[in-house]
Amino acid sequence: MARDTTNNRPIENYRQLVEEIEVGCKPREKWRIGTEHEKFGFYLKCNSPVPYEGSKGIKELLNRLQQISSWDAILDDGNIIGLAAPGGGGAISLEPGGQFELSGAPLKTVHETCRESNAHLAMLKEISIDLGIGFLGVGGSPLWTFEETPRMPKSRYDIMRNYMPKVGTQGREMMYRTACIQVNLDFETESDMRRKLQVSLKLQSMASAFFASSPFTEGKPNGLLSWRSEIWKDVDNQRGGFHPFMLDKSFGFEQYVDWAMDIPMYFVIRDGKYHDCTHITFRQFMDGALKGEIADPVANMGDWTNHLATLFPDVRLKQFLEMRGADGGPWRRICALSAFWVGLLYDDNSLDAAEQYTKDWTPQMVEKLRDDVPALAFKAQIAGRPLLDHADHILELSIAGLKSRGYKNALGVDETIFLEPLRETIASGLTHAEKMLQLYHGSWQGDVNKIFQEYAY
Repeated sequence: MARDTTNNRPIENYRQLVEEIEVGCKPREKWRIGTEHEKFGFYLKCNSPVPYEGSKGIKELLNRLQQISSWDAILDDGNIIGLAAPGGGGAISLEPGGQFELSGAPLKTVHETCRESNAHLAMLKEISIDLGIGFLGVGGSPLWTFEETPRMPKSRYDIMRNYMPKVGTQGREMMYRTACIQVNLDFETESDMRRKLQVSLKLQSMASAFFASSPFTEGKPNGLLSWRSEIWKDVDNQRGGFHPFMLDKSFGFEQYVDWAMDIPMYFVIRDGKYHDCTHITFRQFMDGALKGEIADPVANMGDWTNHLATLFPDVRLKQFLEMRGADGGPWRRICALSAFWVGLLYDDNSLDAAEQYTKDWTPQMVEKLRDDVPALAFKAQIAGRPLLDHADHILELSIAGLKSRGYKNALGVDETIFLEPLRETIASGLTHAEKMLQLYHGSWQGDVNKIFQEYAY
């Protein structure tokens, strides 16, 4: 999740809220790629989760990373809960259950963002091996119960943990037992944002199928291929998931702001302290709902930025677009997600073709696909055909887009190399989750513990 921010400039009018998103418009030459991924820490000797405290806990790991990287410590009530690179060059943060996240710097090519993830994992391994810690890239915690999962000392998570059961059945599971890969991409204008958001929203379930990797829960198959995607169907459907209005022809910055203003808040930060605001919407906050409750009840731009970061639609709009549909996975798949979306959305011909291909996919069809993919993945259907057939075509558009970009590494290889895991998925017709299930029923002999050896970074 995003690092919380402060900006004390008072909100004086509605237009400021729109401009906070609108300022993200960038000319093509300034478009960048921001890749994020989460992974589960575990002790190598026993495959148990890593707590925050202790001489070999996450706190110690963060302190060692801070020393070797010289990144700035991020503190919450005196606890180190992350690291920030100087000059906005990326960050390391903790998810509620100790999932370790790298939020990468905005970089120009998939080659660069992939090298960044690789360097991060190499540094992490160098430090964590001495602590007996390994890291696993999958979409859902495969072994530990909710009670066994650690709790990280972040104030916002205390508020969320108390609020989640009031608005859905799976919120705490999402917080503590899932992990994702995400890529953040730019837009040039409002109309460019609309096209990219709507195409990617229609195709988000395809990404969920491509990256499905959460078939196990508490040591056994859970009957799904992407348990993480299933969880998101009932986390907090007012603020998360699929929202048909985002596919409207008139959709734009103002429509998103109007929606966001009427979502309950999580918190405001005053003098370093988090105040629970789950009882009011942002609109009510602007209208003075916190007068008498906190010392400074006037809404400011930092409050708005933080509120936008606590909304969880399948594609999130901030000053860039966030693709949120993919389970966590091995290193190759971190790079593959960025490559997939960059090829589709950063090349005009591929974006045009994807828009044309999905133009008849109605909100009802998209929502039905979203409901079916967690269990069926590529066997789910849309427009009368299996999703695998559509994925084959869309992947070719992404390949064409990356070839058109023409960014090559020192060996003269272009960005299409990072789509190889998705090519393999299309060729076999099997998701990563289905391959893991084959191993479980085969050479693993029903022992999920084997996943920690087979798929650790």
